[in-house]
Amino acid sequence: MRAAYIEQTGSIDQIIIGDLPMPELTDSEVLVKTIAVSVNFVDTFVRAGGFKTKLAFPFVIGRDAVGTVVKVGTKVDNFKIGDLVWTNSMGYDGRQGTTSEFVAVPKERLFAVPDGVDPVKLVASVHSSATAAILLGDILQVEPDHSLLVEGAAGHVGSKLVSLAKPLGLDVATTSNKRDFAKLTKQGVDSTYDYHQPISNIVETFDYIVDTSGKVDLQANLDKLKLRGQVGLITAPSTNKFTFDVRQMYTSTKSIKGFVISHATLTQLQNAGHLLNKSFAAGKLLDDKILQLPMEQAAKAQKMLVEGQTKNQKIILKMS
Repeated sequence: MRAAYIEQTGSIDQIIIGDLPMPELTDSEVLVKTIAVSVNFVDTFVRAGGFKTKLAFPFVIGRDAVGTVVKVGTKVDNFKIGDLVWTNSMGYDGRQGTTSEFVAVPKERLFAVPDGVDPVKLVASVHSSATAAILLGDILQVEPDHSLLVEGAAGHVGSKLVSLAKPLGLDVATTSNKRDFAKLTKQGVDSTYDYHQPISNIVETFDYIVDTSGKVDLQANLDKLKLRGQVGLITAPSTNKFTFDVRQMYTSTKSIKGFVISHATLTQLQNAGHLLNKSFAAGKLLDDKILQLPMEQAAKAQKMLVEGQTKNQKIILKMS
């Protein structure tokens, strides 16, 4: 089968497009013929060796995929041949990735595509949507009638945080470019702020703040938290360093919680998957701008992502 893979971690030049043997199916796995794969920043970290995880070489890159079931293991009773399915947790922790014509997926890491949902739009959404769902529900454990500030709310994760937070009964404020204010207001955002302005200019304080960009000073965010407030971090500043007033933080019972979906538990992933499918079935979380490329351009896709050439589009690799 054709695949995009690496023989060792390193630069983008390590990505090879070539033929690999078909995956061997275990009793509890499902063989999926891949339709499309999304390209995420974490894929570049795994390929480069920056994110340390168990890899078996040759290693197929990619973690999110949508496709059609072509074979099931003897212990699989929840999927059948012909089902349209998706996954978002392959390509790390010893599991092969998804950028190949076929992929063997453990049955517990697979979800059905809801009827009528565009599979390409779905796979473009699952990484950011699952990140947002787990961050709100499991990491921050948000409560109704509390307030949330989403910094960088027009991005992939930011927009999903907004969409998922409003049904939870949160009062949502956002920072973004002014050109995105109308879109965010349509999503139900209560207050919009220009991200070019200092956070200190905002009069409000919040129960939860999520910085999706790593560009906001941590102390500035801590200063905008209410008593017992929480800052959620899903990325780091370019310097990889923050300084903050420790005494002020702990005497206000404030906390900082970091999260990457690569360390989500299987239960968290499954709960998020079921929640997302309900949203997908209702036509929600499917509004990412998409740039489609053929699988053979996997290296170009990662290069565009690393160099910031995507123009806020989600890159999707289509199988030929």
